[in-house]
Amino acid sequence: MSRNYLNADYNVWSWLFTTDHKRVAILYLLSVTFYFFIGGAAAVLFRLELMTPQGDLVLPETYNRLFTLHGIVMIFFFLIPAVPSVLGNFLLPLMIGARDVAFPRLNLASWYVFTLGGLFTIAAILAGGVDTGWTFYTPYSSAYGNSNVILAAAGVFIVGFSSILTSLNFLVTIHTMRAPGLTWFRLPLFVWSNYATSIIVLLGTPVLTITLVLIALERLLKFPIFDPALGGDPLLFQHLFWFYSHPAVYIMVLPSMGVVSEIVTCFSRKQIFGYRVIAFASLAIAFLGFLVWGHHMFVSGQSLYAGFVFSFLSMLVAIPSAVKVFNWTATLYRGSVEWSTPMLYALGFIGLFTMGGLTGLILATLAVDVHVHDTYFVVAHFHYIMVGGAVMGYLGGIHFWWPKITGRMYPTSWGNFAAILIFVGFNLTFFPQFLLGYLGMPRRYHAYPPEWQVLNVMSSAGASILGIGYLLPLGYLLWSLRYGAAAGNNPWHATGLEWTTQSPPITHNFEQTPIVTSEPYDYQPADKPAPKKVVVELERTVT
Repeated sequence: MSRNYLNADYNVWSWLFTTDHKRVAILYLLSVTFYFFIGGAAAVLFRLELMTPQGDLVLPETYNRLFTLHGIVMIFFFLIPAVPSVLGNFLLPLMIGARDVAFPRLNLASWYVFTLGGLFTIAAILAGGVDTGWTFYTPYSSAYGNSNVILAAAGVFIVGFSSILTSLNFLVTIHTMRAPGLTWFRLPLFVWSNYATSIIVLLGTPVLTITLVLIALERLLKFPIFDPALGGDPLLFQHLFWFYSHPAVYIMVLPSMGVVSEIVTCFSRKQIFGYRVIAFASLAIAFLGFLVWGHHMFVSGQSLYAGFVFSFLSMLVAIPSAVKVFNWTATLYRGSVEWSTPMLYALGFIGLFTMGGLTGLILATLAVDVHVHDTYFVVAHFHYIMVGGAVMGYLGGIHFWWPKITGRMYPTSWGNFAAILIFVGFNLTFFPQFLLGYLGMPRRYHAYPPEWQVLNVMSSAGASILGIGYLLPLGYLLWSLRYGAAAGNNPWHATGLEWTTQSPPITHNFEQTPIVTSEPYDYQPADKPAPKKVVVELERTVT
């Protein structure tokens, strides 16, 4: 039997110069995990600060640097690359029956570009940090922020090219390397979600990178672009930034939606409800996401007419997301639901993402947004989408495909406990922030009136539970590498080409190019026995 990608060569240099998409995915996995815990450490520090009203743990300037560090690292170095670069890189060629991605060397180059961008950002942290917030709002970033703005912006600028290279690779791979018989409407929904995400990245990321270049030009050469003291327009930055950064929300959450589609149908033992509708909903989100950036600027002085248009479009973009939630729920209905660890994460995603989506509709309402703008209500909404959605989906995907990635099973009891702990800790952390925001507590403040302390203590206590929940998978997944039971090729009895090859996959994925003849997610309903022919074949195999 051919050697798998893990034991093909233990030489470190063979990993650093690999062109195997599976090894590149592991390199990304190690990198984004590193940045996740850096961003998490910053969150721990400022949540400790917010346990008391006085702001007596760190200086105000340090507090500014902590929440800026948390935002930049978590968004640009974890949330955006996590699912596409880790799970997408590993699974996409396997799911479409390809031996690798279309451009293997470009795939490795994307990881080196990502690493280079990370080094610039770490250098900014070591030099004293950045105090502008993760949005780099002008004139803070162009005139008043500390001198490390250029280093941090350079890191984000560079890492943007990593996303572009990965997305270009995915699009070409999906278009040109599908197995015979794998038509567009036989593609797994995880592939559809990464396809839509890649379109957003290619169209939106250049806008952000150009904007960061303009900040550097204004800061270094005093070009009059954003700074009003030089004759610039600070609102121009907001338009450019949010034109990318609102679609970036879907860059972060769309791939996790694809993960949830795979998990829900597998552990319901049913065909996914409305396959084509979910596929087209991913494309609709990609399109509509570029039309709603102005809802971040309701209090910026834009016209009432513009505010009305952006409010309407923000309501509209919620429809394809709601369609997905409805279809997942319909798939669960009367399914033979198995309460596995991946399924718990998927159900957690559905509940938390729905909460985030509903509060998004509240923020899209002009009158309410004026009241809660720049308060902790916005912080809570954002985290219900990004952490409750994107991170829950990512962890669900890691647990679902971990047996395929490593060939080992993890202890399911610990996996179930961690999933429940994360769900409880998350809600205890962020639900009180809805109340704080409605009561008027501004975001980014290190001190607050004493009457808000109880809710802040609850939030900080929840953050400690959430932190433990995130540490647990790191422990038992590493344990499983040495002590976990052999997983077999398809421990979940799932459909899909990735489950037809060995675990871990061989270096070139398949011994022979697979030929697809069946429809996607061909699960038999729980109340309908399998066709007699299949039963006979299975009996012969056993005997």
